[in-house]
Amino acid sequence: MIPVRRIYPALLTVVLIGAAALASGCLGTAAADDYPAWNLTLAGDQEKVLTHTEIRALSAVEGYGYSVSTVGIKYGPNRYRGVLLTDLVEMAGGAGVDDLIYVSADDGYLWVFDAGQLKGEGFFTFDENLREVTPPPLRVILAYEQDGEPLAYEDGGPLRLVVITENPDVITEGSSWVKWVDRVEVHKK
Repeated sequence: MIPVRRIYPALLTVVLIGAAALASGCLGTAAADDYPAWNLTLAGDQEKVLTHTEIRALSAVEGYGYSVSTVGIKYGPNRYRGVLLTDLVEMAGGAGVDDLIYVSADDGYLWVFDAGQLKGEGFFTFDENLREVTPPPLRVILAYEQDGEPLAYEDGGPLRLVVITENPDVITEGSSWVKWVDRVEVHKK
């Protein structure tokens, strides 16, 4: 058995370190300026690099996002704010009806969108019981806020692809919700 006098200092140290991390913002929600070095590359007919601050300055939209993982775990509903993926693609020179949009993440994850999905079409939607429902109008955004707070790193921040709608009860399949987005690239056919 370990004497209490040996456990107490170690426990106190862990508690103090945790409190300091929480107070300094290392844990919990992110602040808008927590990602000063995060850039987004837009590639197509032209290539452009935007800082996190520049992305937040673009015209924004809001809506509800609610997803389900491939193993059936539901995340949401949450209120998201961000930039329409269509606006970002236009900044890269636009996309034609047969072009593909590659959205990639800092960790190597990649999702490919077609022209329909770029406009919010072609996604499966579900109700609370995960029964398929007719999709309402959907929009795909590059989100930087969740529920009025900057998107936390553990939730895919600073930038995450999210499928939003005006109805908080609509669930979409979460595979296309790319976390830690750092590149949007138009591939011409």
